[in-house]
Amino acid sequence: MTNLSRRSFLKTGAAAFAGFTIAPNIILGKSHGHAAPTDKLNIAAVGIGGMGNSNIKNMETTDNIVALCDVDWKYSKDVMARFPNAKKYWDYRKMYDEIGSTFDAVLCATADHTHAIITSDAMTMGKHVYTQKPMTHSVYETRLLTKLANKYKVATQMGNQGSSSEGTDLVCEWIWNGEIGEVTKVECATNRPIWPQGLNAPEAVMRVPKTLDWDLFTGPAKMRPFNEVYHPWNWRGWWDYGTGALGDMACHIMQPVVAALKLGYPTKIQGSSTLLLADCAPNAQRVKFTFPARDNMPKVAMPEVEVYWYDGGILPDRPAGFPDGKELMPGNGGLVIFHGTKDTLICSCYGQDPWLLSGRVPNAPKVCRRVENAMRGGHEQDWIRACKESPENRVETKSNFNISGPLNEVVVMGVLAVRLQTLNKELLWDGENMEFTNIGPNEEIRIVKKDDFKVVDGDPKFNKIYTDPVNAQQFARELIKHNYREGWKLVDMPR
Repeated sequence: MTNLSRRSFLKTGAAAFAGFTIAPNIILGKSHGHAAPTDKLNIAAVGIGGMGNSNIKNMETTDNIVALCDVDWKYSKDVMARFPNAKKYWDYRKMYDEIGSTFDAVLCATADHTHAIITSDAMTMGKHVYTQKPMTHSVYETRLLTKLANKYKVATQMGNQGSSSEGTDLVCEWIWNGEIGEVTKVECATNRPIWPQGLNAPEAVMRVPKTLDWDLFTGPAKMRPFNEVYHPWNWRGWWDYGTGALGDMACHIMQPVVAALKLGYPTKIQGSSTLLLADCAPNAQRVKFTFPARDNMPKVAMPEVEVYWYDGGILPDRPAGFPDGKELMPGNGGLVIFHGTKDTLICSCYGQDPWLLSGRVPNAPKVCRRVENAMRGGHEQDWIRACKESPENRVETKSNFNISGPLNEVVVMGVLAVRLQTLNKELLWDGENMEFTNIGPNEEIRIVKKDDFKVVDGDPKFNKIYTDPVNAQQFARELIKHNYREGWKLVDMPR
């Protein structure tokens, strides 16, 4: 198998290798890439110019960074220079094929739309994965990664470090201990975006810099002419590559909500926003999720709950009794308000600084495992620790894909609600089958392609140019499960 590439093996199919089992590295011993707890992991990083750089800094203190991959060598040059002995690549696929046997784990911190393909390919090779938030760009991709993690038994972690923070632990422990009673409403908000959104797609075609491989950046998305409005960093506001403010921040802000209330699939969802454009996320959004009742806990019931999301500076109303003069939105850009039947619990982004509106300080039992220095590298180090443990004895990370997968599905469901808002209805969701049940076969949807507002002789002229009508069912299905560009393919969903 040493000369058989990853892609050629996948194309050959399981039938040709009947009886041959590929075991994850973690159970094969050091010669197969497994590092014992006293040894160092060999880590390959894909997407290193932005958040990936921060993740690498939190990993290199204890373990080896042996390979670096990025589509933009100018944006990533400082990181490349910091590791002169690491192998350097533009294309992660070539890196996997050529040196896949030399590393144990993969960090993926690329643009949202390539998370799934990079991460899934790594897991099928038996590699542990740390994938930045949002975990994926679509519902189907999230479900796929969750199932692959269970199939290949690798250590996984999504890069929402607040899931490892003590603030999130306290939120869970207080709610589970019945400190605020039953929760039937939660409000979440962020002050993001801090990057451009609400923009018409650019018409100018710019020359691609020599240090950027635009084809590789585009990856499985449809090819667009290069424009610097997309890259670097500002890709987050464009639907083809990112998930807007909701995708960027909800994995941080809604994580303690999903964890504490043990939420699964929503059953109903509806979204609204400022001007909705076909190509770019709106400046501000509001989403309402409805979750069914869950099994009661020993000290608190879990009834149906409505969870609200606000971004772009829109805030929920100040709760009765909230101190006058105190800002509702904390300085770290995130807010959560749990409305309980006994009290109101408030925390900031990452679940940090929880407090009760009554002023009480709960003394609930500590039942959650603590991660030391979670916000300053502990989240990454907890993943490294899990990579070095066998699947049978592994203490799973705080945001392993069995936990972060359902959370991420909620987050990208919010994106779907916003993008389908012109159907003008509350959407009903069948989570198990990943489909909306109340979009008719003949319903159509049109979205503003370009907002051509002008002022002529002092008179405002509103001229919105719409897309051609498209079948709403087909549009929704493509948002749930993307059609990849030719040459890019996800692995099959495990049964």
